[in-house]
Amino acid sequence: MQDFLTGLAFFLIIEGLVYARAPRFFIEMAKVLPTVPERQLRTFGLVAMALGAGGVWLLRA
Repeated sequence: MQDFLTGLAFFLIIEGLVYARAPRFFIEMAKVLPTVPERQLRTFGLVAMALGAGGVWLLRA
């Protein structure tokens, strides 16, 4: 449970950095996202998930 909460905390830190350091970029990204095909967004999400899981696996091994 502690690992999950640590991961959630890191997620919030990284998410907060986007808002704090580049709010204009985030606004522009929010405007562009509806034009990106759903399949491409899903593929990007799955790749990001796989890279994250692989990174955790490598760090824990």
